[in-house]
Amino acid sequence: MDADWPTVGRHAVRDIGAVLIRRIAPAMQEVVRIPSRGKVVNISPEGCPALVLNADYRPLSYFPLSLWSWQDAVKAVFLGRVNIVSEYERTIQSPSFRMRLPSVISLKTYVRPSHHAAFTRFNVFLRDHFICQYCGTDGELTFDHVIPRRHGGRTTWENVVAACAPCNLKKGSRMPEECQMFPMQRPYRPSVKDLQRNGRAFPPNYLHESWRDYLYWDAELEP
Repeated sequence: MDADWPTVGRHAVRDIGAVLIRRIAPAMQEVVRIPSRGKVVNISPEGCPALVLNADYRPLSYFPLSLWSWQDAVKAVFLGRVNIVSEYERTIQSPSFRMRLPSVISLKTYVRPSHHAAFTRFNVFLRDHFICQYCGTDGELTFDHVIPRRHGGRTTWENVVAACAPCNLKKGSRMPEECQMFPMQRPYRPSVKDLQRNGRAFPPNYLHESWRDYLYWDAELEP
């Protein structure tokens, strides 16, 4: 922030931030799309997203990359929940206040990383590399129960795979042996490291230079 930080109370500063966000938000939007195979996450640099680091200065997550919209980042700054590590050249301002938008922020309170991958549709797709496990296409994906629910199949990591709509419809509620449709890989419960490793195949299309010191997946190892 600029040296001429106004000498006002915390609540007043928070109110100033809220006003700035309401005025400027319509002109600046963050765009993040889920990738398909061979594509990348589309992040708009015009949206000025902030890379969010844990208190140990490691990203909260590598994939999806832990990014907050500039509005959320500014709000967290005013609430005293984060430290600003690096900034964009772009500023927001009012007649009595000005600040650069944060490009990297770190949490003041350490968040213990989960040792278990969340069982979500997105993570199922990521585990399966965003391809249909029956035909290998990377079109519009849904998920399929290998053992259909009508046959007692459960919605678990070990029984759900990514599938394109045509394959999902073709298989229907039949057992794999009935329709001779078997997943390319046996479904399994991935670790967080498994998902991070898979995520390296789908890097963001845009990495601000201030983020690079905190992203280790492309760093060369010393011999």
